[in-house]
Amino acid sequence: MQRRYISVCLIGILILVWSGCDPKGQPDAATADKLRVVTTIGMITDIVKNVGSTRVEVTGIVKPGVDPHFYNPTPKDVEEFGSAHIIFYNGLYLEAKMADILANMSGDTLTVAVTDAVDRSLLLTPKEYEGLYDPHLWFDVKLWMQAVGKVRDALSEFDADNTVLYRSNAERYLTKLMALDEYVKSQVERVPSQQRVLVTAHDCFNYFGKAYGFEVRGLQGISTATEVGITDVQELATFIVERGISAIFVESSVSSRSLKAVKAAVEAKGFNVEIGGQLFTDAMGNEGTLEGTYIGMIRHNIDTIVHALIGESEL
Repeated sequence: MQRRYISVCLIGILILVWSGCDPKGQPDAATADKLRVVTTIGMITDIVKNVGSTRVEVTGIVKPGVDPHFYNPTPKDVEEFGSAHIIFYNGLYLEAKMADILANMSGDTLTVAVTDAVDRSLLLTPKEYEGLYDPHLWFDVKLWMQAVGKVRDALSEFDADNTVLYRSNAERYLTKLMALDEYVKSQVERVPSQQRVLVTAHDCFNYFGKAYGFEVRGLQGISTATEVGITDVQELATFIVERGISAIFVESSVSSRSLKAVKAAVEAKGFNVEIGGQLFTDAMGNEGTLEGTYIGMIRHNIDTIVHALIGESEL
C-alpha cells in the first residue's frame, strides 16, 4: 500500500486548480450543449458513453494498457478534472490515493464513485489488502450492472431535464449486459469443472471466480504494486505442476516478464504450460476495437480463457 500514492507535487497542483476555480465559470448543466464528464478507467468510460450518449462529452484519463494502480495524473489531466461537470471513478482505492482527493473535492464539480452503489456485503475483502475491498468487481457482470445504475442516477440527478434519456439508455445497456452474463456462463460450461483454474499475472479475477465457478490464482496480489520474488514464482510453478494446469494468461496492463519466469520455472520441473493468451484486466483495449468496449473486453477474455483451457484454436 505504501507505493499507492500520488506525488505531493501533483496533489498540490490539484488543490490549487480546484480551489482556484471560479464557480461562475462552470457552465449550467441544464443549458450547456453537453455535460463535460471525466472518467478514470475505461470500463467506467464505457458506461458513461452508453448511458449519456449524445448528451455527454467523455474524457477517459487512464488509457488502454495503463495500470490504474500506479496512475499519476498529468498536468493535462488536472485541467480536465478542473473543467468537468462530473467525475466518475471506481473508488475502493483502485486509483490509488486519487480516490481520497476526488472524494473530498469541493466546488461545482460532482464526483461519483460508481462502486458506492454496490452492497458492501457483496464485495470481497482479501487479507492482503489491509481491510480494503477488492476493486475489480467489473469481472462479475451482474455486480458491475449496479455501477451502471449509479451512473444513470447521478446523471439524472445532475441533469434532470434529460432523465428520460438516461434511464432509457441505461435500460438498453443493462439488457445487453444481462445477455453478456449469460454468454459468459454458457462459455464456462464448456470447460470441465476440474479444469476451471485461472492463473494470471495479478490476483484480479476473484469476482470472476466467485461468479462463474473458477479457482483463481495470481502471481502478484490484488494490487500490481505488490513485489514479486523468486519464492512467489517457485510456489506458483509448483501449484501449476501439481494441478496439471495447461495454460496461464498474461495481462494487457501488466508486464509479462514475471509470468514468463513462471513458465520457465514450470518447464524446469519437467512440465509444460502454455501462455494461453492476453487478457484485458485493469484496462480495456484500444478505442475503436471490440476489446475497447466493456462487452467486447469481457467476451474476449472468456473466449481466450475457454479456448486455451480446452485446447481449442480460436477462430
